[in-house]
Amino acid sequence: MEKSVNLKDIDRAKLAAATIAVEYVKDGMNVGLGTGSTAAWMIKCLADKIYNEGISIKAVPTSNQTAKLALEHQIPITTLDEVKFLDITIDGTDECDENYNLIKGGGAALLHEKIVAAASKKVIIIADQFKYVDTLGSFPLPVELIKFGWSSSKECVVSILNKLGYKSYQINLRMNDNVPLKTDEGNFILDLELAKISEPLLLSRELNLVPGVVENGLFINSCDLLILGKNAGKVSVHEPSRNMVSSRDVDVDRIFREFKY
Repeated sequence: MEKSVNLKDIDRAKLAAATIAVEYVKDGMNVGLGTGSTAAWMIKCLADKIYNEGISIKAVPTSNQTAKLALEHQIPITTLDEVKFLDITIDGTDECDENYNLIKGGGAALLHEKIVAAASKKVIIIADQFKYVDTLGSFPLPVELIKFGWSSSKECVVSILNKLGYKSYQINLRMNDNVPLKTDEGNFILDLELAKISEPLLLSRELNLVPGVVENGLFINSCDLLILGKNAGKVSVHEPSRNMVSSRDVDVDRIFREFKY
């Protein structure tokens, strides 16, 4: 019996972007696997590519959640310490502006994601069209910090925001079941509701100078290729280095029906 297709429009867009992204994965590559709902579709597509084409890869997951999902889909995983470098990383984003700056960390994996991105020859960002914005800031900016003295570190963050001219902002400690959420590294996350980030690079540098702050969710110059999924399987592929945008069409229904996992 043919598998029925009952996907929300947003999932169609994510699946379309993921389908195009895994085309860049080749036999023998070391591949970084992102974290989040869009990355989850990529893992499904990658598993099918491995199954159908018989390619061999080594995958480095950016979170325990992603590692679990990859193993469930028979994708062989390893560690960054073992492979040292990555040929390609495919990851999602919470926001991307017109200069290809990103906000990431909604899935609480920003530290691992930034380390993996830095170790990659090529970083492909996949997202639905609604993640592409004129200016970053509508999505809260995550800041990962160690537990010790976190409230003191928070006050330092407040001082930085005031110094940089931010006015009506909020800072929230991210919670999970009424207790502070802990990242895979055991750290806390502050979510900065800023509305608009005018100078992402400056803010990123200032935040990372705060004692106790491990990393923040601003990814600057980390996107080599942006793949945006749209409704009905339409995809736009953005190449920042060449200032080019091309269009693709994906038969989302067929892809979904043919999934092996």
